[in-house]
Amino acid sequence: MVGDMRRVLVIGCPGAGKSTFSRRLRDVTGLPLHYLDMLWHKPDRTNVNRDEFDARLRGILERDTWIIDGNFARTLPERLERCDTVFFLDVPTETCLAGVETRIGTQREDMPWVEHEFDEEFRRYIIDFPRERRPQIIRMLADAAARGVRVRTLRSRGEFETALADARTQYG
Repeated sequence: MVGDMRRVLVIGCPGAGKSTFSRRLRDVTGLPLHYLDMLWHKPDRTNVNRDEFDARLRGILERDTWIIDGNFARTLPERLERCDTVFFLDVPTETCLAGVETRIGTQREDMPWVEHEFDEEFRRYIIDFPRERRPQIIRMLADAAARGVRVRTLRSRGEFETALADARTQYG
């Protein structure tokens, strides 16, 4: 189900493995990778304003090729209109919590700072994600698939590996 990927979204709960998957997909395909967290967050832990974020995102969406990593529900409809492929990393909550725990204290390419603690608000967001965010994502992906967008839901690390192997087959 890889097809000719040119404009790819990688979405899922924080800690699901989006950034790792996205980096590996970039390495296989050569498509430029953009992290929504890097567009939104500043190194001083503040955010750009909404207009600036939207302008940055529009600039990326206007390009012919990209991988965009991140959720940001407010802009998902606009991104779904422009993409040809979506990878939805739909893994168990425990996997997501463990994923966030393991990256505490490490420098990451997808964030402009090092996180030193797993704050309770973020933990709660992850725990609530399946109930509060996932149903809306599922509906939006069904609509996108009906319009011809290739949607691939990956539910385990093994399925991540299969998807990357499929991409390697196509992109050599």
